[in-house]
Amino acid sequence: MSRLTGLMQLGLMAGPLLSMVDSSIVNVAVPDIAAELRTGLADTQWVVSGYLLALAAGLTTTSYLARRFGTMRVYSVAMVCFVAASAACAAAPGIGTLVAARAVQGCTGAPLVPLAMSVLLGRGAARKIPIAAGLLFFLAPAIGPSFGGLLIAAGGWRWIFLVNVPIGLAALAGVRRLPPDVAPRADGQARLDPVGLGLLSVGLVAALYGAGRATSAGWGDTRAVATLTAGALLLGGYLLWARRTAEPAVDLTLLRHRRAALALGLSVLSSVVAFAAVFLLPVFTESVQHHTALATGVALLPQGLITGVGTAAGPGLAARIGVRPLVCAGFVLLAAASAGLLLVDAGTPLWVTALILSGRAVAIGFGITPLLSVMLEPLADTQLADGNTLFNIAQRLGGSLGVGVLGSLLAARAVTVGPIAGFHEIGLVLTVLALLAAALALPLPRRVAEAGV
Repeated sequence: MSRLTGLMQLGLMAGPLLSMVDSSIVNVAVPDIAAELRTGLADTQWVVSGYLLALAAGLTTTSYLARRFGTMRVYSVAMVCFVAASAACAAAPGIGTLVAARAVQGCTGAPLVPLAMSVLLGRGAARKIPIAAGLLFFLAPAIGPSFGGLLIAAGGWRWIFLVNVPIGLAALAGVRRLPPDVAPRADGQARLDPVGLGLLSVGLVAALYGAGRATSAGWGDTRAVATLTAGALLLGGYLLWARRTAEPAVDLTLLRHRRAALALGLSVLSSVVAFAAVFLLPVFTESVQHHTALATGVALLPQGLITGVGTAAGPGLAARIGVRPLVCAGFVLLAAASAGLLLVDAGTPLWVTALILSGRAVAIGFGITPLLSVMLEPLADTQLADGNTLFNIAQRLGGSLGVGVLGSLLAARAVTVGPIAGFHEIGLVLTVLALLAAALALPLPRRVAEAGV
């Protein structure tokens, strides 16, 4: 990435930043939106849910669009539409208009992450990833609620959408200056796979909706189980369809390479172990330890910074000591740091909790880019968008299901054994998962060049 100027890198990093921050920034604005637009909280929650479901549906079209029209052309158009949808959200006169604009925002924001990853974190670029890019991909989801709270306090909820406009315009200026060979160009012969797109998009949306509903309503909820089951069947149908189709909606060639598929699975498992704590810890610190949301947010920020720095340092360490030793050691360290959650109780200072999370962040940061390199190694340059799209889909599914299951387990155990003991049980589960991942990582290649062997 050394040949890209700061403005060019901004153009590639701003899209994922806006897309990921907007997935969580609205959470803190729901009461204010409901009050100003005079609607109930149930309807207002669709401002959050509609974005996430549209984002999932939009992901499924990313690979085809990149092949057919070119990576950077699709990225640029998606950014323009995302900025326009953000402005429409800021100007929305009613809840219906706002939900519709958020759906457009989610659908057009979906390609921004995997397409930027193809350039910033792709096979060659991952060996010299900018620290800013590492910070971006792992700090962005954590800062959404804190950033949203500041904007609401300064100017009201409409500013959480309006702020996207100047950032997006600056990013477009950087994209226009990118060299033409920074990403694969268009393949005018690429064909649309309508059956595959239908199976994948509907299946993904149904699975995510079912997982989200199960988290809030419980795993005994009929609608949650029905939609989750339907989603799983449709996604299974896509796996069968993609094997028989010459140009599937998302190329699953990656899964035919044992080590690449293993690296994908380990990346998802790492994210589940990482983000389960991010989502569940604030509940514990605010409801059991009685800290404010601001204090909790400050305690969570260091782990995002450390993960980003570790992500940037990971490729260099992997080149010196090898992928397999680094990833295995990282998961062992992650298990040790996760075991530290067993020491957290009602009186534990926040700085101790932040220190435990920082130890987990070091381990996660060191493993992400080496695993991504192993995952992408067997793919041709024209398949990088497919690989990164599959990576995002797998992370969303795995993360939603993992956090949903662990969140429900924590809620159930908090009733029977108490919130502190229940939280300790979750810490034990995370520790075991990290140790399992360390064992599963043993077949990884020592060097990235061996991944395709």
